[in-house]
Amino acid sequence: MLEVQDPGLGPPDSCSEHSPCLFSHRALEVAVKSQRVGTQQKERSVAPEMRSSGKGDPPSETNGDAPEHRPDAQTSESRLETSSSSESEVSQTNSGLFPSGQTSVSSGMIWSLAPEDSVPQISNAQAWEIYSLGTQARVEQQQQGSSVEMTPVSVLKSKSAMEQGQEANREESYDFIARPLWPRKVEYLMTLVGYTLRPFNLWHFVYLWLHKGSVQAWLAQQRKAVQVDAENKDKPERKEGAGASFFIIYMIMLLFVGIPLLFLEMAIGQRIHQNRMDSWKIITPWAGGVGYVSFIICFFSSMYMNTVNSWILFYLSHIFQYPVPWEKCPLLKNSSDFDPECAQTTPSVYFWYRQTVKVSDRLEDGGPLVLSLSLPLLVCWCLVGAFMIKGLKSLGKVMCVLVSLSFVILFCFVIWSLLLEGAEHGLKHLLVAKVTAVYDLTVWSVAGGQVLFDLGLGFGPIACLSSHMPQSNNCLYDAFIIAMINLATLFLTTPFILAVLGFWATVLTHRCSEKNMEKLSMLVNMGTLPSEAQPPTNLHSDPTSTYNSWLSGLDPNTKSLVLSEVSECNREEWILQVKEGPGFVFLSFIEVTSFLPRSIFWTILFFLMLLLLGLGTTIGFMQGLIVPLQDSFSFFRKQTKLLIVGISGLMFLCGLFFTRPSGAYLIRLLSEYWTPMPIIFVIICENIAVAWACGARRFLGDMKTLVPSFTFRFVSWVWSYLTPVMLLITYVALLMKLIVKPLTYVAWDSSTSKEVIRHYPSWARILIIIFYLVVIIPIPGYLFYCLVHGIPFRPVKSSPRRKSHIVPSKRAQEKSSLR
Repeated sequence: MLEVQDPGLGPPDSCSEHSPCLFSHRALEVAVKSQRVGTQQKERSVAPEMRSSGKGDPPSETNGDAPEHRPDAQTSESRLETSSSSESEVSQTNSGLFPSGQTSVSSGMIWSLAPEDSVPQISNAQAWEIYSLGTQARVEQQQQGSSVEMTPVSVLKSKSAMEQGQEANREESYDFIARPLWPRKVEYLMTLVGYTLRPFNLWHFVYLWLHKGSVQAWLAQQRKAVQVDAENKDKPERKEGAGASFFIIYMIMLLFVGIPLLFLEMAIGQRIHQNRMDSWKIITPWAGGVGYVSFIICFFSSMYMNTVNSWILFYLSHIFQYPVPWEKCPLLKNSSDFDPECAQTTPSVYFWYRQTVKVSDRLEDGGPLVLSLSLPLLVCWCLVGAFMIKGLKSLGKVMCVLVSLSFVILFCFVIWSLLLEGAEHGLKHLLVAKVTAVYDLTVWSVAGGQVLFDLGLGFGPIACLSSHMPQSNNCLYDAFIIAMINLATLFLTTPFILAVLGFWATVLTHRCSEKNMEKLSMLVNMGTLPSEAQPPTNLHSDPTSTYNSWLSGLDPNTKSLVLSEVSECNREEWILQVKEGPGFVFLSFIEVTSFLPRSIFWTILFFLMLLLLGLGTTIGFMQGLIVPLQDSFSFFRKQTKLLIVGISGLMFLCGLFFTRPSGAYLIRLLSEYWTPMPIIFVIICENIAVAWACGARRFLGDMKTLVPSFTFRFVSWVWSYLTPVMLLITYVALLMKLIVKPLTYVAWDSSTSKEVIRHYPSWARILIIIFYLVVIIPIPGYLFYCLVHGIPFRPVKSSPRRKSHIVPSKRAQEKSSLR
């Protein structure tokens, strides 16, 4: 943010020929008015002297000095023409979003919303010229004011001139902000991409791909078929699931809901050039509380955002140990035996639950802070602060590096995953589809919620980042680009994850088959099973195929005896047992890499990619906090570095609360059950405010030069009718889920060393409902304030501007009428 400067002191320091500043129309108007008042005072002060010194002089026409030939009169007339024409140009800028020159006064600032073609984007030279004109006018005003006081002839007129000077100074006292612009558009786009690409949203998309629709019912039918006929054991891989159906629904929601709403938030920030807390007061008065609610949600989400990154740093800090702690159980102190709790489970599960987050058995247990996570959390916030400390000049370049490097690593992982053994078993889920999922309203609501969170709508950073773009930028094109980049990322991430899951399920199935054969051999030797149940000793390179072929060749009686003694080894069930959220990253993938050669190298790359994406998302959330504070308080505009350090320190202290043993359960409670409700409510209010309160066509009318006519009508229709209905359906579905279904979480049972599904306590449901109602209070509160004070639902036309009593010359009037 740039500091607010006086219009007569020169343009801001950040304005240069390489980085132009977008000056508000208020600055132009102030400079023009100052020049006009100074010219009037000069003429009025000269008039008495002429009358006192030239009583018997003949008229000027007889002396051959016509007014149009005198240099001073010509200069005065040209100045009047310039003032009149400039005033005419400025007055024309008020017919944009609000007709008849309506302006909005917010936080001591005056903003005029104007159509794109009337917004001047001036260069540095023009900026200096405007400021010099304003300075010259004010100097002349002060000089003439002193001379008028010494002239006793025109005391009344000098008093009027002084009043006009005071009026001009009062109008100059209004602060305006020359917002810094992004040095390059690619930096702006990369920052938006880094904010929208949350790592765990990518895993959650694959989880929904596998589990939404009728997959569970299909698997139940296949299990019954397996019990009847063992030859059909591998048929589940060739049946239909619901993955591709969910992707088709996701694409439809992205096209008709996600992109229009993303365009809406980007257009608001770009056109108004203010933070969300002030911009909604300009769009429609009653929606002033929307920005405050969005700011509060962004604040609470930022508190635990870097806690997840601290988990990643904790794993990276142990990566150079040999062997790595998640591949081998630790030994007991002063003993050669393994930890019995780890011996009952896998080393990766033990390291995650007992050494990383040191989780408690229940949410209610609580516990002290996990000190081993405090240092990684501090390092994460130090990195975020260092990346943001120099503002947009360095932020865009940092985000370009973070996002580009993340995509390079992701592309390498895609190539690597396709070469893994058994990857084809996971990739088959890319082609399965179930038509009945298309008719399931729950699937549509889940897909809509996933689209909103994938694009990061409702939190506020999108509008804040877009407010630093010039108004001539085509934000509809930018919204489409961001959505397509997110979709392309899903195209890369989904095959990668499914291929890894296919390899993981294949390895586990091989181990299961080997254990079953060992157990059957032992039972045959003990005489529990007949000799016909003796499995083959040569398993070749594919134990699963060898075991299934041998099992299918047994007679029915022997087969039933064998199946009653051993567990079922089903590859498809292993794939569908993938965990959502942190479970995939810190459990499934870590276990997969332990099966591979050079596992340390792939683990470092994987956690580095996650850390880069996580830091990019945190930086986006921080922009959603810093920009509104800078726009609202001049002190923060002057002390940007102090603001960044202060917020980073505050977020670090708040994040320590989530490093407690129950912190992982609280993060799940907030991110999965609480955050979606206020976010969708905020997006609904945004949609209604633009489409119905302000008017979609009226809002888009300022962007006719940027939006084609067909797109103009399409977006207007979508905003007015389609998106409100889809958002309302998604909101009702989430509300019913919160009220009807139990709130569950995956907990660790230290007595059995297993993961168990537990229910959140009843007070947790009440707490998130109360917390939700408290957070959204600013929206109905501001609406009630508008109703009490008679503020209309739609913005109304403001009173016309007060005309100046200086009458311009005829030439200036003709020039103004031509304009």
